[in-house]
Amino acid sequence: MVMVVHKWIKSLRAIARSRVLISLSDATSPSPPTRLLQREGSQFNSCSFSMWERARVRATPFNGAIHICRFLALCLSFLLIGCQPQPTSNVTHLTLWQGVNPPPNRDVLQTLVNKFNQQHSDIQVESLYVGQGDQQIPKILAAVVGNAAPNLLWYAPMITGQLVELDALKPLDEWLAASPLKPEVDPALKESTQYQGQTWSVPFGTNNVGIYYRPSLFKAAGIEKLPKDWSEFRQVAKQLTRDTNGDGRPDQHGMLLPLGKGEWTVFMWLPFMWSGGGDLTPQKTIQAANPINSESAGQTDITITNPGAIAALQLWQDLIQDGSAILSQPERGYELDNFLAGKVAMQLSGPWTLGQLQASKADFGVLPIPKGAQLGTATGGENLFIFKSTPEQERAAFTFAEYVMSEAFQTEWAIGTGYLPTNLKSRESQAYRDFKAKQPAVDVFLSQAKYGRSRPIFPGYNRISDNLGRAIEATLLNRKSPQEALSESQQRLDLIFK
Repeated sequence: MVMVVHKWIKSLRAIARSRVLISLSDATSPSPPTRLLQREGSQFNSCSFSMWERARVRATPFNGAIHICRFLALCLSFLLIGCQPQPTSNVTHLTLWQGVNPPPNRDVLQTLVNKFNQQHSDIQVESLYVGQGDQQIPKILAAVVGNAAPNLLWYAPMITGQLVELDALKPLDEWLAASPLKPEVDPALKESTQYQGQTWSVPFGTNNVGIYYRPSLFKAAGIEKLPKDWSEFRQVAKQLTRDTNGDGRPDQHGMLLPLGKGEWTVFMWLPFMWSGGGDLTPQKTIQAANPINSESAGQTDITITNPGAIAALQLWQDLIQDGSAILSQPERGYELDNFLAGKVAMQLSGPWTLGQLQASKADFGVLPIPKGAQLGTATGGENLFIFKSTPEQERAAFTFAEYVMSEAFQTEWAIGTGYLPTNLKSRESQAYRDFKAKQPAVDVFLSQAKYGRSRPIFPGYNRISDNLGRAIEATLLNRKSPQEALSESQQRLDLIFK
C-alpha cells in the first residue's frame, strides 16, 4: 500500500511538470486550500471544472488531487479499453502509441508494423496514433497512473526522466548487451537513450533542423548564392519578400516562422540559439542532473537569458519587423501549405518532411542553419520505450525493438519518411545510397549532424521548454523585447529550480 501511495505522489509531480498544474495547500493552512486543475491549451473550462466539483474532489488537498488523477486515469481507461487488442491463445498482443506526422509517414510505419506481424505469428503489434507530442504527455502520464499504459511508446527522449521517476519503464541494458544489433546502432545516439546510468530506450529515428527553400522563388528574385550567416539570411529574406500581383502589398514572403508556445516552436528556435553561441544548461549541469534522482538536482545553473538566446530571438523579431517573415497559425508551424503554394520561400523543418515534399512535386532544396557565432542545429528524433508489464509482453516488446533497430527497418523507414537511419549498415546500404543520389537534400542533414545539439532529458526540461515558448511567442507578437521576454521566463524558472 505504501508503494502505491508513493507512486501516486510521484505521478502527481510528473503531471504537474507536463503543464498540468495541481495547486495543493497544507490541510493546516489558515487559508482555504486551493484546488485547481488546469492545462494550457486544453479543453478544460468553467463547465469542466464544475464537473470536478460535482465529483466532490474536495475532502483534503492530498486526497482531492489523488481523486483527480484517478478520475483522469479512469476516463482514459474507458476511452482506450476498446482500442486495446484482446488476447488470444499463444499470441502476445502489444500496443504501440505513437504521434508520427505527417500522415504519409504514419502510413510508412503501419506498413512496417504489418510486416512485423506477418513475420511473427506469436506477436501482434497494434499501432495507435495518439496525437502530436504536446498532446500526448497528459495521456501518457494518466495511463501510467491508471495502469493502462501501452506496451511500447514512440516519443522524444526528453520524457525519459519523468517516466523513470514513475517507475514505468523496463531497463534495457541486459537485453541490449546480448543483442547482435547493438553494435549496428549509431553510438552518437547512445546519450539520448540513457538516464541515471541505465538504458531506457532504443533510437527509432534521428533528424535535425534545416531550412527548406524554393529554388524557383530564389531564381525569380535574382538570388544566386545561398545565405551562410545571419546577416546574409536576413538580407535574402528581404529580397524574397515581393509584390508579385502588383496590388502594392507583398503576397510572397521570405520566411515562415512558427507561432506558439509549444515544443515545435522551441525546437525550431533552438538551432539559432546554439548557432548564436548560447546554451540552456552548462555541461556540468546536465552531468549533475543525470545521476541524481531529484527534481531540482543540478538544475540551478539553467539560464535562458544568455547572449546567444537574446541574439537568436532578436534575429527572429528583426525578420518580423522587416516585413520579410510571416507567422504560422498558432501551434501549426509544421504545416507546409504556404510553402508549397509559393507564398513563403523558406521554412524551418527536418528530414521527416522529405516524403511529403517529394509527393507534392514542388521544387525544393535544403540549406543548413546559417552561422551566427558558430555552426549549429538541433538534433531531434524519437526513441522507442518499453513499459513494464508482464515478462512475456516485455520480452515480446523487445523483439519488436530489435526489429526497429534492424538494417531492413531503418532503411525502409528512412527512405519512406526522410528520417536519418539510426543503423550504420542501413546508411551504407545500396538502397539508401540510391535514395541519397536522387534526393541530395539528405546530405545537408547528414553533413550538419556533427554540429547538432540535443535537448536535455532530465525531468524538468518541459518547464524550460514552456517558458522558452512563452518568451518566443511574446517576442514574435511584438509584445516584449527579447531581453524582457527572456528575463520574465528566467524569473519563473528561478522560482521552480532554485
